[in-house]
Amino acid sequence: MHLQNNLTKERAGRNVNKILVVGSLNMDFVIDVKNMPLAGETILGEKVTLVPGGKGANQAYAAGKLGGNVRMIGAVGNDMYGSMLKENLESVGVDTSGIETIKGAPTGNAFITVDECGENSIIVIQGTNACLTKEMIDRHMELIDQCDTVIMQLEIPLEIVTYVKNIAKEKGKTVILDPAPAKAGLPDEFFRGFDIVKPNETEIQTLSGRKMETKRKLEEGAKELLEKGVDTVIITLGGDGALLVTKDASEEFHAKRVNAVDTTAAGDSFTAALAVALGKGMPYSKAIEFGNSVSGIVVTRKGAQTSIPTMEEAIKNMKERNENENTNHN
Repeated sequence: MHLQNNLTKERAGRNVNKILVVGSLNMDFVIDVKNMPLAGETILGEKVTLVPGGKGANQAYAAGKLGGNVRMIGAVGNDMYGSMLKENLESVGVDTSGIETIKGAPTGNAFITVDECGENSIIVIQGTNACLTKEMIDRHMELIDQCDTVIMQLEIPLEIVTYVKNIAKEKGKTVILDPAPAKAGLPDEFFRGFDIVKPNETEIQTLSGRKMETKRKLEEGAKELLEKGVDTVIITLGGDGALLVTKDASEEFHAKRVNAVDTTAAGDSFTAALAVALGKGMPYSKAIEFGNSVSGIVVTRKGAQTSIPTMEEAIKNMKERNENENTNHN
């Protein structure tokens, strides 16, 4: 209950630990389908919903909604989607002064099909997310100076991820990478210096270039990242929870079983919750428990940012899980 008590004490105020998200913003076109289409198959979708998304924006929104002190660097187009995305972030207290509007390029889009089991497939059009430059980062250097933790993903140019990582590490910041969409064949040097890398089961296999059908194999894949210079690896396991791997040990954290309807933003919300909890001084065990609680709620709701819970909801979910576990043990 230590995590719940600490989070409850601070939920009324913004977290003093400052989080900077450098990453993508997309308008998601969510298409509900009965089954995923096969190659060459035409199917009828049930409906299309516009939902603010993008892995970077999802993380910033989730951290803000969970009480984090959050700022973001990114880019949108001079169109209605860009305005909608910025306004949505601002609604949960995210500072959007680092999000630039680029004329002549469209805001990023994502086309997401979600089947009846809640599984999704996603096609991303980068748009202005591909337009981030070192000059843009330099223009907002004060945001890096003022933050404590930097979160990034791979929906922006790799050279920008590396550039920001190197600057942040020189300034003594904690740097978290959510390596999605995962890319095969990344050089060892790319990973050196990240404090936390958080892939899911599919992404760790892509990064390693081979199949991993057991948790032991996943652990071996995580240790390969450690050998490349990553300090800590946390693999999210969907409904099975998460696996923490460091140079000293590994530990599995089980998640509460839920009926998933849409897995969109589950990984992003886990990353954001992890950063918020660690920023409050929580140990990895409690921070991962909190991340599991938040992402466990997200998968029971439709959409990306529309599915993210409040701090009170996440705490209530953790409390119910702990009570159930105590009852079962008794």
